[in-house]
Amino acid sequence: MERSERTRKIIHVDMDAFYASVEQRDNPVLRGLPIAVGFGEARGVVAAASYEARKYGVHSAMPSVTAKRKCPELNRAVSQQIHAIFAEYTPLIEPLSLDEAYLDVTENLKGMELATEIAEEIRAKIKARTGLTASAGVSYNKFLAKMASDQRKPDGLFVITPKNGPAFVEALPVKKFHGVGPATAERMHKLGIETGADLKDHDIAFLQQHFGKSGPYFYWIARGVDERQVKADRVRKSIGAEDTFSVDVHDFETARAGLEPLIEKVWRYCEGNGIRAKTATLKVKWADFTQITRSKTTAAPIASTAELAAVMTMLLSPLFPAPKGIRLLGVTLSSLDEATIESKPQLAFAL
Repeated sequence: MERSERTRKIIHVDMDAFYASVEQRDNPVLRGLPIAVGFGEARGVVAAASYEARKYGVHSAMPSVTAKRKCPELNRAVSQQIHAIFAEYTPLIEPLSLDEAYLDVTENLKGMELATEIAEEIRAKIKARTGLTASAGVSYNKFLAKMASDQRKPDGLFVITPKNGPAFVEALPVKKFHGVGPATAERMHKLGIETGADLKDHDIAFLQQHFGKSGPYFYWIARGVDERQVKADRVRKSIGAEDTFSVDVHDFETARAGLEPLIEKVWRYCEGNGIRAKTATLKVKWADFTQITRSKTTAAPIASTAELAAVMTMLLSPLFPAPKGIRLLGVTLSSLDEATIESKPQLAFAL
């Protein structure tokens, strides 16, 4: 694998505390206050916390019993405004979620030479048209653009050039790498890998031995190399979420409760992108690291978070009494279908 001779210009735009910011924008009384926007009713999760709330330790994915569900139509409308701004500069837009996306501006519709200037214009237009702030990262590949956007949050811009990219990665703790979750970071730490420089010291064979198919990816990003293209109109075949318990779970009620934030997370994606699915899959990893999956395909698309919860409960119930503890649970929706939604403008680019 070789670096492309042509230097690409990639921007990663990440809306600052998107859900909470929309709430504060539309309710001036909340501005400057610590607020959290939550999904779910009796037991849900925080979708976003304002920066004021984060000072108190409140963060996204935290269980919440007080948060009310944000209107998905409102957030979708805001995301369409933001997408319209992106589309003024490039058709190469790849959404990651409702509140972030990659843009390839190597060849852009404005004929602008500097990606940094494009990022600044985009941020200014988002602020002017929506009243919201965005952070942006500019670099020569997707991995570094993503890393750059985290450097000056909130409401900031950071650039990683081809000249300083490798050094930036070498100094970065691996736990901050995009694509390295807590479990993987812990495995790296046990191998003495704390920084990008430590990761760079190992060859592909070693990394494949310890991290499987992710080994080559880790090898190249440790060198500041990422050849993945920005894929416009990316079609997702499935959407999933999973979580590892801090202590192995043995009883049904605890396992069912553990599924709830995963169900909410998956459903948020479906709501935010105007899609539905017919197939739900439960993933279970046991304490001995063996795993199973159980799936259910419904006659009609799953229409609500309550319906998804009912399907997942039906798949979970036969596993109890459990022969051994459960280490991890996962929820996946597949057979995704945009056509089941009556109104779906710009769904492929929702951000």
